[in-house]
Amino acid sequence: MERILGTYFVDDQTIEYSITGKEGTPILVMHGGHSNCYEEFGYKLLVKSGFMLITPSRGGYGQTSKEIGENLSKASDYYVKLLDYLKINKVDLLAISAGGPSGLYFASHYPDRVKTLTLQSAVTKEWLTPKDKIYKAAQVLFHPAVEKMTWKLASGMSNIFPKFTFKQMTPAFSTLSYKEIKDNLLDKDIDEIQRMNRRQRSGYGFLIDLSQTKEITSKNLQSISCPTLIMHSKYDGSVPLEHAYYADQQIRDSELCLLDTWGHLIWLGRGSDHVNERLVKFLNNFSL
Repeated sequence: MERILGTYFVDDQTIEYSITGKEGTPILVMHGGHSNCYEEFGYKLLVKSGFMLITPSRGGYGQTSKEIGENLSKASDYYVKLLDYLKINKVDLLAISAGGPSGLYFASHYPDRVKTLTLQSAVTKEWLTPKDKIYKAAQVLFHPAVEKMTWKLASGMSNIFPKFTFKQMTPAFSTLSYKEIKDNLLDKDIDEIQRMNRRQRSGYGFLIDLSQTKEITSKNLQSISCPTLIMHSKYDGSVPLEHAYYADQQIRDSELCLLDTWGHLIWLGRGSDHVNERLVKFLNNFSL
């Protein structure tokens, strides 16, 4: 895939972004946790289907200033500034995993800039809290002073012992047993996990994500007026399925698409082709 990298400086802040696909209908991507503008999952088919993906590294991720992620309102203002800078008026909005709150807030506050909203494995309400063990572990493992070493270790283990590392990671992604996951794997899946581990970084971003999920309210979701597709695996072990049901109940013009893929990474495994095909169909239904 051809990917153009850019850096936009505004108000003494930095927004790092990428554009994948030279031409086509613009999709603004709110990437998931531990990711950045180098995200790849699902991009190839979208570009092949005539879409151009604009992916800013969200606040605290990559080279984007952490101050932009101070709250969802401030972050959304900067996404508008980026779209204005790129001379893009209206986008299809794609929000993934921990990028869900960013997408939901943007769609609810800037309806004139959003044609459709797609939520993939998305957080749609308060997620991990200080009472949760995973939250406490994340404060240590993904602290800005430590996260580089965390991902270096994960990448190194994945390169040396790919199948073993994948097996150790699966409980974080899926509610299925490892045997059930193996029955649904494609040959490329472990390679894709290796690539993911090599590009993952948390920066300040993931801790910002954890703090922002409580900012999303039912009022935000109820005010979203654009057509919305909610895609979620039945076996998601990272973001509980209740987040998808909640969004479907709150957003007036929504469609819930429950998937049989093996877990949170809905672009991998048997049934993943359906994910991309379903998304392209949805987007084309509302093309200008």
